[in-house]
Amino acid sequence: MPEHTDKVPGVSRRKFLAASGVASATALAGCNVLGDESSDLSGEVNITGSSTVYPISVAFAEEFKKDHSDVDISVDSTGSGGGFENHFCPGNSHINGASRPIKDEEVDHCSENDVEPLEFEIAGDALTVAVNQNADWVDCLTVDELNQIWQPDGAETWSDVRDEWPDKEFELYGAASTSGTFDWFTEYVNGEVGAHRDDYEATEEDNRIVQGIEGSDYAMGYFGYAYYAENKDRIKAVEIDAGDGCTEPSLENAKDGSYPMARPLFIYPAKDALEEEQVQEFLKYYLESAETDMVSEIGYVPSSEEQMNENLDKLESNIEDVS
Repeated sequence: MPEHTDKVPGVSRRKFLAASGVASATALAGCNVLGDESSDLSGEVNITGSSTVYPISVAFAEEFKKDHSDVDISVDSTGSGGGFENHFCPGNSHINGASRPIKDEEVDHCSENDVEPLEFEIAGDALTVAVNQNADWVDCLTVDELNQIWQPDGAETWSDVRDEWPDKEFELYGAASTSGTFDWFTEYVNGEVGAHRDDYEATEEDNRIVQGIEGSDYAMGYFGYAYYAENKDRIKAVEIDAGDGCTEPSLENAKDGSYPMARPLFIYPAKDALEEEQVQEFLKYYLESAETDMVSEIGYVPSSEEQMNENLDKLESNIEDVS
């Protein structure tokens, strides 16, 4: 996926919206939901991390800049782990997106550099397994079958999994080991973070996975639901059976928990970055917008009003700590 670059600042105290309906309308319109106080903002906001969270951060950055053109917001798709290790924990980015919770060793790495990460759950995802549209032999996979395919030294041909499937080798595309999607998928499917076959094309560019699947009848890959939703006319999603029957990936099934590969998405700002006004304001806008239809239009489940308010309360409390 191509990298996007833009940059951002924030205020010293939170301003509550009169109602969540107002929040949705103003966010979608690209209006300034924070008031005139922020109209003269300038400075930088640097965001790294998850390729899954990347489209959300890009969309929010573009909308925020409509009212704060002097704020320079950079959004780089580095993978959750790559962002923590190479950018956020060393103190070179203000915010890291993540498609899984931060690891203890990453917290320790941040601590070594006096970076304190703050966790905010901002959306939900239906992690999607997809195949070529011509793969008419497969519509549903069990978790055990996924394990047979994706475990270290996994199945080599489709017929290794089911006798009636083609005696053709898999062509596999998936997340790189620096990705939070890689961590989540390996733990869920193979029972251990990092347990994954190595004879596949690993990439942080989810659109490359789409291209690979589209280009081969015997291909398979996995990524965040938004990338499938954007390419439904090019590839086919596979239903997943975790023991309660085959369930398709969808926002509705992720929201109600019926889709077995539903997962939360996060952003992690550095606490000391809240000393910068532009970062405060962008985070307020981000957390408010995460409860709007902007998120579902991108292809993820918006946060609830309750989650939004919890996030804003947490943000305000930490802004007060650094003020």
